[in-house]
Amino acid sequence: MIAEGFVANGAKVYLTGRDAPACSSAAAELTSIARDGGSAHALPGDLQDLAQVQALVKRLTELEPQGLHVLVNNAGAAWGADIDSYPDHAWNKVLTLNLHRVFTLTQLCLPLLEKVASQDDPARVIHIGSIDGIRVPTVSNIAYAASKAGLHHMSSVLAKELGHRFITSNVLACGPFATKMMKATLEVAGDAIRSELPLRRIGTPQDVAGASLFLASRAG
Repeated sequence: MIAEGFVANGAKVYLTGRDAPACSSAAAELTSIARDGGSAHALPGDLQDLAQVQALVKRLTELEPQGLHVLVNNAGAAWGADIDSYPDHAWNKVLTLNLHRVFTLTQLCLPLLEKVASQDDPARVIHIGSIDGIRVPTVSNIAYAASKAGLHHMSSVLAKELGHRFITSNVLACGPFATKMMKATLEVAGDAIRSELPLRRIGTPQDVAGASLFLASRAG
């Protein structure tokens, strides 16, 4: 959704994910609908694995030695279980991907971001958070909600830490979207979720793409 908005507006986008074939397929599909010279390229990697994150950034640096204008931290995981059966390892998986690796990837990309950053045109870091990080979720999702709450606060900390280096840090508190991760939840509780939303609908690709483009622009 977000990448589609960027390539449709002429951006060169790199996608990552642990499923290499799916990553390549998505990149090809996005390039086919790109406009104004936009394109998408696959850089697969498992963000749970520190070594793979380091290798990913090394490869990105080789491909884009001139720098990186925008970093979107959009990888995420959830684990649905009630409080009595919530497994310990779920916390490791969810917090690592949703919070720890957001910091890791941002930290490793700082040299690339600083290459293009200026006071008049800062580099941008955009984190994809969740309304479940600022409210009690409709459907119990304990580690996910905690990780997103942490992400929201970390984004503010990063904004203070990186502002003088001309890098902005913002977070979008997204509501429910028709994503692969949300599919099961929407099938079980979709009507209840929609009933709590002012427009009585879930988010669309245009909603999150538009907000991300705003944050990547001078206005953001």
